[in-house]
Amino acid sequence: MADQPRINRMIRVREVRTIGPDGTQLGILPIERALAMAEEMDMDLVEVAPQARPPVCKIMDYGRFKYHQAKKAQEARKRQVQTQVKEVKVRPKTDEHDFQVKLKKVREFLADGHKVKVTVMFRGREVTLPERGLQQLQKMLENLGDDVRVEHPPRMEGRNMFMLLAPVSRSAKKS
Repeated sequence: MADQPRINRMIRVREVRTIGPDGTQLGILPIERALAMAEEMDMDLVEVAPQARPPVCKIMDYGRFKYHQAKKAQEARKRQVQTQVKEVKVRPKTDEHDFQVKLKKVREFLADGHKVKVTVMFRGREVTLPERGLQQLQKMLENLGDDVRVEHPPRMEGRNMFMLLAPVSRSAKKS
């Protein structure tokens, strides 16, 4: 309730700066007179600036006001960019052609604005040679060039070695 404006009889001050439904200033009025004006117009008195002295209230249709605010919030959520973490897995012995296919996929994910987790999976005794996995990750970074930013450098976790990559922002590329 704290994030919603006070309306009609919930406004508990002596006088308010009143704005008409068309946006015209009606001046500083006693609360009872402002409420009477709103009722005459079959509208609500809505407190739009409670921190002001005296508080600013507007005569409006509160139901319509809430509807438009909900629509604005929905549009704002729609415009937000959803970044996902995509994962590409390779092995220490991944062949050159397979590596290039994985590299192409990583580039696609980065171009779409997603973060990419590149994982090197070790099987059996391969885990004793982590430097081969590190070579694969370094090779991936060299091939990607300046289009990528390393968020988490390569590190081992169990039988896997991984690093997290993020696309370089457009504004950072220009400078």
